[in-house]
Amino acid sequence: MSGTSMTAHSTQSGLMQLHIAVLLFGGTALFSKIIPLSALDITVLRCAIAFFVLAAIVKVNQQRLLLSHVQDYFIALGLGVLVSLHWVTYFASMQLASVSIGMIAFFTYPVMTVLVEPIFSQSRLRKVDVLSGIAVLTGVIMLIPEPNLENDVTFGIALGIISAALFTARNICHKQYFSRYSGPQAMFYQTLIAVIILAPWLETDITSISADIWLSIVVLGVFFTAAPHALFASSLRSLSAKTAGLVSCLQPFYGTLLAIILLNEKVNINTVIGGMIILLTAIFETLQNNKKNKA
Repeated sequence: MSGTSMTAHSTQSGLMQLHIAVLLFGGTALFSKIIPLSALDITVLRCAIAFFVLAAIVKVNQQRLLLSHVQDYFIALGLGVLVSLHWVTYFASMQLASVSIGMIAFFTYPVMTVLVEPIFSQSRLRKVDVLSGIAVLTGVIMLIPEPNLENDVTFGIALGIISAALFTARNICHKQYFSRYSGPQAMFYQTLIAVIILAPWLETDITSISADIWLSIVVLGVFFTAAPHALFASSLRSLSAKTAGLVSCLQPFYGTLLAIILLNEKVNINTVIGGMIILLTAIFETLQNNKKNKA
């Protein structure tokens, strides 16, 4: 096989891995409705399963579980706190609202990132990014049924936005201080810390959980947590960050489609329009960000 053919095959393989990873990330949202436990309990049990699987992936890839520097353990602790709170609010958002609305609210994070990142990189905020922020705000307003946090959907949207803010903070901190480690290595520590931090507040007696619920938890932890993180990291070996970012914007689409097919979830016209505004803005900012990085 020629070098060109090998490169094309590697790119195709990477794209397939990336799309499967994003599809699985989108499917994660369904478990907020499938598993009859609180958002916190789902997060703890999911992370407990994923922790062991990620440890196995790291060892199979012949990577070290130990971190290079002592200070990296403190960074991992901070990232673990952010990601655990992100997951709890993520699942709670969809339990209160719906899979589609919760995912769309969460996907405000790409625009949050471009608005916040200049603070860390000490660069100027561009006018086009401010306009993107206004566009996303318009999309979010279209999702809100009434401006009252006593309304479950409105409260769910608020939690989705908080989840997005936590995810944005985690991503920026990871990029600044933890990017020397692979995806599975980083997530190994973040899932471990999430279990340690959240386990004391576990609401359900795990011995009372039925076998079918445990099966759902194992599927969530293995196939919808550990596996997509490993596939996503693997796809980046042959794909650009631009491609990964653009394909990742399909996550709410995949999640909403799966919710419609598998959960018979209904989506109204305001959700469709608001969601399109938010997702198109996310795609636009992803393209703009990659142009800026090339420059």
